[in-house]
Amino acid sequence: MPELIVKPVLTQREKEQFLALPQKLYRNDPNWVMPEPSTVRSLVGYQHHPYYDDAEAQTFLALCGSQVCGRVAAIINHAHNRRYNERCCFFGFFECVDDQQVASSLLDAARAWVVARKMQVMRGPTNPSMNYGCGLLIDGFDSPPTVGTTYNPAYYARLIDRAGFHKVQDMYAYQGHIDMLDTMDPKLEFVVNEARRRYRVNVRPISMSRFEEEARMVLELHNQSLGNIWGFVPLSDSEMRHRAAAMRRMIFSDLTSVAEVDGQVVGVVHGLVDCYIRNRRNTKKPLPSGYPRILPSDCATRRMRIIRISVRPDYVCWGLGLVLLERLIPGARARGIEEAEFSRVMETNRIAMATLQRAGAIRTKTYRIYDGRVDTIVS
Repeated sequence: MPELIVKPVLTQREKEQFLALPQKLYRNDPNWVMPEPSTVRSLVGYQHHPYYDDAEAQTFLALCGSQVCGRVAAIINHAHNRRYNERCCFFGFFECVDDQQVASSLLDAARAWVVARKMQVMRGPTNPSMNYGCGLLIDGFDSPPTVGTTYNPAYYARLIDRAGFHKVQDMYAYQGHIDMLDTMDPKLEFVVNEARRRYRVNVRPISMSRFEEEARMVLELHNQSLGNIWGFVPLSDSEMRHRAAAMRRMIFSDLTSVAEVDGQVVGVVHGLVDCYIRNRRNTKKPLPSGYPRILPSDCATRRMRIIRISVRPDYVCWGLGLVLLERLIPGARARGIEEAEFSRVMETNRIAMATLQRAGAIRTKTYRIYDGRVDTIVS
């Protein structure tokens, strides 16, 4: 084997090598979808992204001779450490050939960088945080990812385990079929009807004519609803503005649902038409920029992804999640959508898992977050 060198990314050429590696590793994988390069470029910190207004990162390349054989980013999220009173860092954007020495050397280089900054625990993968792509796929490799979810070879779990990391949290994807509605547990149907009757819930789509205002409302509710979720850090104001601009390209009004009680917004959900399906057979062509504003005809697919059901904490036990989902059904049927993926559901979110299972959804994928001591060097 040629000499192995792990080095920090410093030059423009090295940045391009970092970004290009996945296309090389996944060129024969029919399930992989090439992400839009400018999106990855900003998320990794090579061009401005508001996440890095309160975070810092260093990327690393592994080279075997002249060939790039691995990459990783070491990330410090200052907002996370203030919120949880931790000295935690993260690793992300991990890609590697099936070689333990390469993987361990990459992760050791990331550890050394954060040790110098007095961090104590390294967690990941996050790309770059829990609010974006996160989690290592550890089962469910027989189907492609849905839009916005992570994908990787099966051997990555072995590489990370042997590099001294251990599981800290799992997240699940559940697959549901629209035919489930015809056989829904009567108890769930009762919850929907009772919530509508007792609390006079008004359910409407997102208004595209007031999109900036509506997008801000969605993201503020996102911050409120996830306050007690493990590892969650609220989006900053600048991140919300950035995310709102991206949402305009991703959202169709008929696949959105907003719940109001006494004129106050208390819940929201939106589904994304799964445009990954149309790209997975052409891994040399990326998705158009930023999960684009695509025409319905460009996204003829039978699948959508339910990103998140956000309900205000003081309304979380009302069954509003089911009420919100019910409003999506006509739009989904009209588009020919037959399947919906619910992801990423934390293993500690027992209520969500129980509701999905009772409705007939099937768990199809598991994504894992790992922890490791930064002073544990295993190479």
